[in-house]
Amino acid sequence: MSFTTADVVKLRKVSGAGMMDCKNALKDAEGNFDKALEIIREKGKLIANKRADRDAAEGVALAKATEDGKFGAIVVLNCETDFVAKNESFVAFAEKILAKALEAKPESLEALKALEIDGSTIEAQVTEQTGVTGEKLDLSYYKCLADEAVVPYIHPGNKLSTLVAFNKAVDTQVGKDIAMQVAAMAPVSVDEASIPQAEIDKELEFAKEKYRKEGKPEAMLEKIAQGSLNKWYKDVTLLNQAFVKDGKVAVKDYLKQADADLTVTAFDRYTLNA
Repeated sequence: MSFTTADVVKLRKVSGAGMMDCKNALKDAEGNFDKALEIIREKGKLIANKRADRDAAEGVALAKATEDGKFGAIVVLNCETDFVAKNESFVAFAEKILAKALEAKPESLEALKALEIDGSTIEAQVTEQTGVTGEKLDLSYYKCLADEAVVPYIHPGNKLSTLVAFNKAVDTQVGKDIAMQVAAMAPVSVDEASIPQAEIDKELEFAKEKYRKEGKPEAMLEKIAQGSLNKWYKDVTLLNQAFVKDGKVAVKDYLKQADADLTVTAFDRYTLNA
């Protein structure tokens, strides 16, 4: 069975593979389009297997919210080089996955990978794209948040993204400010109440031991360590951090200035630069 240039172009459009790869696949398939597409897909699997031990440390971390602003997600698609990470088709593929996540609202990374786009699972398409790019690709991270308002932020370069959930509707600028605060200051918790007690106890003991070695009186260690703990809260908890745009107020005070009842209920942050 013969094939035309139009067949090659069609296969390239459907598979994303290079022109020569598509031409060779059609030749091996004797012009059968479906068989040629399967050959392209199998090639992707073969390349993926060969590159399984490679380090996919580059990529993009993208965040977005639904139109109603009540659900948001972060998706991280990895590759091996920054060259591929900046490729328009690679970014578009990651955006396509993120769009599907916003539509279907899966609860886990595994559930996201099992979703279908254009007749095949996202997991299968990631494997196929490995064949297209020639690099190992990995859909490595997915996180979603839902509340009365969810605000996303993508730092220029697509290497760092954040999501922040609020208990009620939030002004656009206020939401963006807090999402950028999370990006810049990397808090580990919303507030002290959301830090596991074991971590608090560990920090207290660390402070006591530090001041004990400095020769502070044993009877004073608890009080001194508690003061140190309060400073630690200001460093690691979002609501207690100094607001980056005005270091004279804490984030929680900035929120109260906008709305007395407004607060953050959850956040997520992912960076490829760590």
